[in-house]
Amino acid sequence: MKVGILGGGQLGRMLLQAAANYDITTYVLEKDPLCPAAHLCHHFTKGDIMDYDAVYNFGKQLDALTIEIEAVNVEALEQLEKEGVKVYPTPAAIKIIKNKILQKQFYSEQEIPTSPYYITQHQSDLLQHLDFLPAVHKLAEGGYDGKGVQVINNEAEIELGFNAPAILEKKVKIAKEIALIVAMDAQGKTIIYPPAEMVFDSVYNLLDYQLSPAKLEERILWKAQAMARKVVTGLKSPGLFAIELFIDVNGDVWVNETAPRVHNSGHHTIEANYSSQYDTLLRILLNYPLGNPNEILPSAIVNIIGADGFTGDVYYEGLDEVLKMDNVFVHLYGKLQTKPGRKMGHVTIISNDYLDLTHKANKIKHTLKAITK
Repeated sequence: MKVGILGGGQLGRMLLQAAANYDITTYVLEKDPLCPAAHLCHHFTKGDIMDYDAVYNFGKQLDALTIEIEAVNVEALEQLEKEGVKVYPTPAAIKIIKNKILQKQFYSEQEIPTSPYYITQHQSDLLQHLDFLPAVHKLAEGGYDGKGVQVINNEAEIELGFNAPAILEKKVKIAKEIALIVAMDAQGKTIIYPPAEMVFDSVYNLLDYQLSPAKLEERILWKAQAMARKVVTGLKSPGLFAIELFIDVNGDVWVNETAPRVHNSGHHTIEANYSSQYDTLLRILLNYPLGNPNEILPSAIVNIIGADGFTGDVYYEGLDEVLKMDNVFVHLYGKLQTKPGRKMGHVTIISNDYLDLTHKANKIKHTLKAITK
Protein backbone atom coordinates (compact mmCIF):
# COMPACT_ATOMS: atom_id res chain seq x y z
CA MET A 1 0.00 0.00 0.00
CA LYS A 2 0.97 3.60 -0.60
CA VAL A 3 0.42 5.62 2.59
CA GLY A 4 0.86 9.40 2.78
CA ILE A 5 1.29 11.84 5.65
CA LEU A 6 0.41 15.52 5.44
CA GLY A 7 3.09 17.23 7.50
CA GLY A 8 6.67 16.30 8.21
CA GLY A 9 7.23 17.18 11.86
CA GLN A 10 8.14 14.94 14.76
CA LEU A 11 4.76 13.18 14.76
CA GLY A 12 5.26 12.20 11.15
CA ARG A 13 8.79 11.12 11.99
CA MET A 14 7.64 8.73 14.72
CA LEU A 15 4.81 7.42 12.55
CA LEU A 16 7.36 6.59 9.85
CA GLN A 17 9.57 4.84 12.40
CA ALA A 18 6.64 2.55 13.21
CA ALA A 19 5.79 2.16 9.52
CA ALA A 20 9.17 0.49 8.96
CA ASN A 21 7.62 -2.61 10.59
CA TYR A 22 5.09 -2.97 7.77
CA ASP A 23 5.35 -3.65 4.06
CA ILE A 24 4.19 -0.23 2.84
CA THR A 25 5.55 2.63 0.77
CA THR A 26 5.47 5.96 2.59
CA TYR A 27 5.02 9.49 1.24
CA VAL A 28 5.32 12.87 3.01
CA LEU A 29 4.14 16.32 1.89
CA GLU A 30 5.83 19.25 3.65
CA LYS A 31 7.25 22.68 2.73
CA ASP A 32 10.59 22.14 4.48
CA PRO A 33 12.84 19.50 2.88
CA LEU A 34 14.90 19.44 6.11
CA CYS A 35 11.87 18.62 8.29
CA PRO A 36 12.18 15.79 10.87
CA ALA A 37 10.31 13.26 8.71
CA ALA A 38 11.89 13.99 5.31
CA HIS A 39 14.70 11.43 5.32
CA LEU A 40 12.63 8.58 6.78
CA CYS A 41 9.95 8.32 4.09
CA HIS A 42 10.32 6.58 0.74
CA HIS A 43 9.08 9.61 -1.22
CA PHE A 44 9.22 13.25 -0.11
CA THR A 45 7.24 15.99 -1.86
CA LYS A 46 7.93 19.64 -1.17
CA GLY A 47 4.63 21.48 -0.92
CA ASP A 48 2.17 23.39 1.22
CA ILE A 49 -0.35 21.18 3.05
CA MET A 50 -2.78 24.14 3.03
CA ASP A 51 -2.71 24.39 -0.78
CA TYR A 52 -5.53 22.58 -2.60
CA ASP A 53 -3.52 21.57 -5.68
CA ALA A 54 -0.51 20.43 -3.66
CA VAL A 55 -2.63 18.21 -1.39
CA TYR A 56 -4.82 16.86 -4.20
CA ASN A 57 -1.92 16.02 -6.53
CA PHE A 58 -0.01 14.45 -3.63
CA GLY A 59 -2.95 12.38 -2.46
CA LYS A 60 -4.35 11.05 -5.75
CA GLN A 61 -1.41 8.63 -6.10
CA LEU A 62 -2.06 7.07 -2.67
CA ASP A 63 -4.17 4.31 -1.17
CA ALA A 64 -4.43 5.92 2.26
CA LEU A 65 -3.72 9.36 3.70
CA THR A 66 -3.45 10.75 7.23
CA ILE A 67 -2.38 13.97 8.94
CA GLU A 68 0.05 15.00 11.64
CA ILE A 69 -1.44 18.47 12.07
CA GLU A 70 -4.98 19.80 11.65
CA ALA A 71 -4.01 22.81 9.51
CA VAL A 72 -4.54 21.09 6.15
CA ASN A 73 -6.64 21.77 3.05
CA VAL A 74 -9.85 19.92 3.89
CA GLU A 75 -11.46 20.63 0.49
CA ALA A 76 -8.71 18.67 -1.27
CA LEU A 77 -9.16 15.81 1.19
CA GLU A 78 -12.90 15.78 0.52
CA GLN A 79 -12.25 15.41 -3.21
CA LEU A 80 -9.69 12.65 -2.65
CA GLU A 81 -12.15 10.82 -0.42
CA LYS A 82 -14.78 11.02 -3.21
CA GLU A 83 -12.25 9.50 -5.61
CA GLY A 84 -11.63 6.50 -3.36
CA VAL A 85 -8.56 7.47 -1.36
CA LYS A 86 -8.88 6.30 2.25
CA VAL A 87 -8.57 9.52 4.31
CA TYR A 88 -8.35 8.89 8.09
CA PRO A 89 -9.50 10.79 10.01
CA THR A 90 -12.24 11.75 7.58
CA PRO A 91 -12.33 15.29 6.18
CA ALA A 92 -15.67 15.80 7.97
CA ALA A 93 -14.04 15.03 11.33
CA ILE A 94 -11.01 17.23 10.59
CA LYS A 95 -13.30 20.11 9.59
CA ILE A 96 -15.06 19.96 12.98
CA ILE A 97 -11.92 19.62 15.06
CA LYS A 98 -9.66 22.15 13.31
CA ASN A 99 -12.10 24.97 14.15
CA LYS A 100 -12.56 25.43 17.90
CA ILE A 101 -15.98 27.04 17.40
CA LEU A 102 -17.26 24.01 15.47
CA GLN A 103 -15.54 21.71 17.95
CA LYS A 104 -17.30 23.32 20.93
CA GLN A 105 -20.64 23.26 19.13
CA PHE A 106 -20.09 19.56 18.39
CA TYR A 107 -19.65 18.83 22.12
CA SER A 108 -22.85 20.72 22.89
CA GLU A 109 -24.81 18.89 20.17
CA GLN A 110 -23.51 15.52 21.40
CA GLU A 111 -24.30 16.45 25.02
CA ILE A 112 -20.67 15.94 26.00
CA PRO A 113 -19.78 17.97 29.11
CA THR A 114 -17.49 20.89 28.24
CA SER A 115 -16.90 24.17 30.00
CA PRO A 116 -19.44 26.98 29.24
CA TYR A 117 -18.45 29.27 26.37
CA TYR A 118 -19.34 32.18 24.16
CA ILE A 119 -18.43 32.70 20.51
CA THR A 120 -16.67 35.99 19.75
CA GLN A 121 -15.86 37.51 16.37
CA HIS A 122 -13.86 40.55 17.52
CA GLN A 123 -11.82 41.57 20.54
CA SER A 124 -14.50 44.17 21.38
CA ASP A 125 -17.05 41.35 21.86
CA LEU A 126 -15.29 40.51 25.12
CA LEU A 127 -16.76 43.66 26.65
CA GLN A 128 -20.18 41.99 26.51
CA HIS A 129 -19.01 39.17 28.77
CA LEU A 130 -17.27 40.89 31.68
CA ASP A 131 -19.34 38.95 34.21
CA PHE A 132 -18.11 35.70 32.57
CA LEU A 133 -14.46 36.37 33.47
CA PRO A 134 -12.04 34.83 34.32
CA ALA A 135 -12.10 32.94 31.05
CA VAL A 136 -9.80 31.59 28.36
CA HIS A 137 -9.85 33.10 24.86
CA LYS A 138 -8.98 30.61 22.10
CA LEU A 139 -8.58 31.40 18.41
CA ALA A 140 -11.00 29.36 16.30
CA GLU A 141 -8.22 28.43 13.86
CA GLY A 142 -4.46 28.72 13.72
CA GLY A 143 -3.61 28.06 17.36
CA TYR A 144 -1.06 25.33 18.02
CA ASP A 145 1.24 24.24 20.84
CA GLY A 146 -0.06 26.82 23.30
CA LYS A 147 -0.24 29.63 20.74
CA GLY A 148 -3.62 31.22 20.12
CA VAL A 149 -4.68 30.77 23.75
CA GLN A 150 -4.94 33.69 26.17
CA VAL A 151 -6.24 33.80 29.74
CA ILE A 152 -8.44 36.88 30.38
CA ASN A 153 -8.84 37.41 34.12
CA ASN A 154 -10.47 40.84 34.19
CA GLU A 155 -11.52 43.84 32.08
CA ALA A 156 -7.99 45.27 32.08
CA GLU A 157 -6.74 42.17 30.22
CA ILE A 158 -9.29 42.32 27.39
CA GLU A 159 -6.64 43.97 25.21
CA LEU A 160 -4.82 40.61 25.29
CA GLY A 161 -7.75 38.93 23.51
CA PHE A 162 -7.93 38.06 19.82
CA ASN A 163 -9.50 40.27 17.17
CA ALA A 164 -10.65 37.27 15.13
CA PRO A 165 -13.24 34.47 15.44
CA ALA A 166 -12.64 32.75 18.76
CA ILE A 167 -14.12 30.95 21.76
CA LEU A 168 -14.36 32.56 25.18
CA GLU A 169 -14.35 29.58 27.52
CA LYS A 170 -15.10 29.70 31.24
CA LYS A 171 -11.93 29.07 33.24
CA VAL A 172 -12.17 25.76 35.10
CA LYS A 173 -10.62 25.26 38.54
CA ILE A 174 -8.53 22.31 37.45
CA ALA A 175 -7.43 19.59 39.84
CA LYS A 176 -5.96 17.40 37.10
CA GLU A 177 -5.61 17.54 33.34
CA ILE A 178 -5.62 14.19 31.57
CA ALA A 179 -5.51 12.86 28.03
CA LEU A 180 -7.12 9.71 26.69
CA ILE A 181 -6.17 8.30 23.30
CA VAL A 182 -9.02 6.52 21.53
CA ALA A 183 -8.69 4.61 18.27
CA MET A 184 -11.52 3.49 16.01
CA ASP A 185 -11.22 1.23 12.98
CA ALA A 186 -13.33 1.24 9.82
CA GLN A 187 -15.72 -1.30 11.36
CA GLY A 188 -16.41 0.99 14.35
CA LYS A 189 -14.45 -1.04 16.88
CA THR A 190 -12.66 1.11 19.47
CA ILE A 191 -9.77 0.75 21.88
CA ILE A 192 -8.76 3.22 24.56
CA TYR A 193 -5.34 3.80 26.09
CA PRO A 194 -4.80 4.26 29.83
CA PRO A 195 -5.10 7.94 30.82
CA ALA A 196 -2.06 10.20 31.00
CA GLU A 197 -1.90 13.04 33.52
CA MET A 198 -0.41 16.15 31.96
CA VAL A 199 1.60 18.83 33.73
CA PHE A 200 2.08 22.01 31.68
CA ASP A 201 4.87 24.56 31.45
CA SER A 202 3.32 27.78 32.79
CA VAL A 203 5.39 29.98 30.45
CA TYR A 204 4.92 28.25 27.09
CA ASN A 205 1.66 26.37 27.83
CA LEU A 206 3.33 23.25 26.46
CA LEU A 207 3.34 19.79 28.02
CA ASP A 208 6.15 19.81 30.59
CA TYR A 209 5.93 16.23 31.73
CA GLN A 210 3.28 13.57 32.18
CA LEU A 211 2.56 10.35 34.05
CA SER A 212 0.69 7.32 32.74
CA PRO A 213 -1.49 5.66 33.84
CA ALA A 214 -2.85 8.67 35.70
CA LYS A 215 -3.96 7.93 39.26
CA LEU A 216 -7.72 8.48 39.21
CA GLU A 217 -10.70 7.39 41.25
CA GLU A 218 -12.50 4.58 39.46
CA ARG A 219 -15.72 6.60 38.98
CA ILE A 220 -13.76 9.48 37.43
CA LEU A 221 -11.85 7.12 35.14
CA TRP A 222 -15.07 5.49 33.93
CA LYS A 223 -16.67 8.87 33.32
CA ALA A 224 -13.64 10.13 31.38
CA GLN A 225 -13.45 6.96 29.29
CA ALA A 226 -17.17 7.12 28.46
CA MET A 227 -16.87 10.77 27.41
CA ALA A 228 -13.78 10.14 25.27
CA ARG A 229 -15.46 7.25 23.47
CA LYS A 230 -18.55 9.37 22.89
CA VAL A 231 -16.42 12.06 21.22
CA VAL A 232 -14.91 9.56 18.78
CA THR A 233 -18.11 7.67 17.99
CA GLY A 234 -19.87 11.02 17.50
CA LEU A 235 -17.28 12.03 14.92
CA LYS A 236 -18.05 8.79 13.02
CA SER A 237 -14.50 8.62 11.73
CA PRO A 238 -11.88 5.90 11.76
CA GLY A 239 -8.54 7.11 13.08
CA LEU A 240 -6.69 7.87 16.27
CA PHE A 241 -7.81 10.74 18.51
CA ALA A 242 -6.37 12.35 21.63
CA ILE A 243 -9.08 13.66 23.97
CA GLU A 244 -7.87 16.20 26.53
CA LEU A 245 -10.05 16.48 29.63
CA PHE A 246 -10.18 18.58 32.80
CA ILE A 247 -11.02 17.16 36.21
CA ASP A 248 -12.14 20.07 38.37
CA VAL A 249 -11.83 20.53 42.12
CA ASN A 250 -15.34 19.06 42.58
CA GLY A 251 -14.47 15.86 40.70
CA ASP A 252 -16.45 16.81 37.60
CA VAL A 253 -15.01 15.90 34.20
CA TRP A 254 -15.03 18.23 31.19
CA VAL A 255 -13.79 17.67 27.64
CA ASN A 256 -11.31 20.40 26.78
CA GLU A 257 -10.12 19.69 23.23
CA THR A 258 -9.67 16.88 20.74
CA ALA A 259 -6.76 16.24 18.40
CA PRO A 260 -7.55 14.06 15.34
CA ARG A 261 -4.10 12.51 15.16
CA VAL A 262 -1.21 11.01 17.07
CA HIS A 263 -0.39 13.31 19.95
CA ASN A 264 2.32 14.46 22.34
CA SER A 265 0.40 12.89 25.23
CA GLY A 266 0.88 9.46 23.64
CA HIS A 267 4.62 9.49 22.98
CA HIS A 268 5.24 7.18 25.95
CA THR A 269 3.30 4.39 24.23
CA ILE A 270 6.34 3.64 22.03
CA GLU A 271 8.14 2.00 24.96
CA ALA A 272 5.50 1.72 27.68
CA ASN A 273 2.52 0.09 25.90
CA TYR A 274 2.11 -3.12 23.93
CA SER A 275 0.92 -1.29 20.82
CA SER A 276 2.05 2.30 20.42
CA GLN A 277 -0.28 5.06 19.22
CA TYR A 278 1.72 5.09 15.97
CA ASP A 279 1.38 1.34 15.43
CA THR A 280 -2.35 1.60 16.12
CA LEU A 281 -2.88 4.36 13.53
CA LEU A 282 -1.01 2.31 10.93
CA ARG A 283 -3.14 -0.73 11.72
CA ILE A 284 -6.25 1.38 11.08
CA LEU A 285 -4.87 2.77 7.80
CA LEU A 286 -3.95 -0.75 6.65
CA ASN A 287 -7.24 -2.29 7.88
CA TYR A 288 -5.39 -4.61 10.25
CA PRO A 289 -6.76 -5.72 13.65
CA LEU A 290 -6.38 -3.15 16.41
CA GLY A 291 -3.53 -3.77 18.83
CA ASN A 292 -3.32 -3.94 22.62
CA PRO A 293 -3.30 -0.44 24.18
CA ASN A 294 -2.53 -1.57 27.74
CA GLU A 295 0.60 -0.45 29.53
CA ILE A 296 3.58 -2.75 30.03
CA LEU A 297 4.85 -0.50 32.82
CA PRO A 298 3.89 2.93 34.16
CA SER A 299 5.75 5.74 32.44
CA ALA A 300 6.62 9.40 32.43
CA ILE A 301 7.50 11.78 29.62
CA VAL A 302 9.68 14.87 29.79
CA ASN A 303 9.55 17.26 26.84
CA ILE A 304 12.83 18.71 25.62
CA ILE A 305 12.06 22.27 24.56
CA GLY A 306 14.41 24.99 23.40
CA ALA A 307 15.92 26.79 26.38
CA ASP A 308 15.40 30.51 26.93
CA GLY A 309 18.08 32.74 25.48
CA PHE A 310 19.30 30.28 22.84
CA THR A 311 18.57 30.48 19.11
CA GLY A 312 20.63 28.72 16.46
CA ASP A 313 22.36 25.38 15.84
CA VAL A 314 21.21 23.03 18.59
CA TYR A 315 23.47 21.43 21.19
CA TYR A 316 22.06 19.02 23.80
CA GLU A 317 23.62 19.79 27.15
CA GLY A 318 23.45 16.92 29.63
CA LEU A 319 22.64 14.27 27.02
CA ASP A 320 25.39 11.87 28.14
CA GLU A 321 24.21 12.02 31.73
CA VAL A 322 20.61 11.22 30.80
CA LEU A 323 21.63 8.35 28.51
CA LYS A 324 23.37 6.69 31.48
CA MET A 325 20.08 6.41 33.41
CA ASP A 326 18.30 3.06 33.60
CA ASN A 327 14.95 2.61 31.81
CA VAL A 328 15.22 5.98 30.10
CA PHE A 329 14.64 6.43 26.36
CA VAL A 330 15.72 9.59 24.54
CA HIS A 331 13.98 10.75 21.36
CA LEU A 332 15.55 13.66 19.48
CA TYR A 333 13.48 15.01 16.62
CA GLY A 334 16.28 15.87 14.23
CA LYS A 335 15.59 19.61 14.24
CA LEU A 336 18.81 21.43 13.39
CA GLN A 337 17.80 24.78 14.88
CA THR A 338 16.63 25.50 18.41
CA LYS A 339 14.73 28.52 19.73
CA PRO A 340 12.98 29.25 23.04
CA GLY A 341 9.95 26.99 23.51
CA ARG A 342 10.47 24.86 20.41
CA LYS A 343 9.82 21.13 20.81
CA MET A 344 13.16 19.45 20.18
CA GLY A 345 12.57 15.98 21.60
CA HIS A 346 11.24 14.00 24.51
CA VAL A 347 12.44 11.47 27.05
CA THR A 348 10.37 8.49 28.22
CA ILE A 349 10.96 6.84 31.58
CA ILE A 350 9.40 3.50 32.58
CA SER A 351 9.19 2.10 36.12
CA ASN A 352 6.78 0.36 38.47
CA ASP A 353 7.54 3.05 41.05
CA TYR A 354 5.76 6.39 40.56
CA LEU A 355 8.23 8.08 42.92
CA ASP A 356 11.06 6.87 40.70
CA LEU A 357 9.23 8.22 37.64
CA THR A 358 8.72 11.69 39.10
CA HIS A 359 12.24 11.82 40.55
CA LYS A 360 13.84 10.95 37.21
CA ALA A 361 11.47 13.27 35.32
CA ASN A 362 12.52 16.22 37.46
CA LYS A 363 16.20 15.30 37.23
CA ILE A 364 16.00 15.04 33.43
CA LYS A 365 14.09 18.33 33.20
CA HIS A 366 16.94 20.12 34.96
CA THR A 367 19.76 18.18 33.25
CA LEU A 368 18.95 17.90 29.56
CA LYS A 369 18.70 21.24 27.76
CA ALA A 370 18.48 22.24 24.11
CA ILE A 371 20.91 25.16 23.80
CA THR A 372 23.53 26.49 21.39
CA LYS A 373 27.27 26.40 21.79
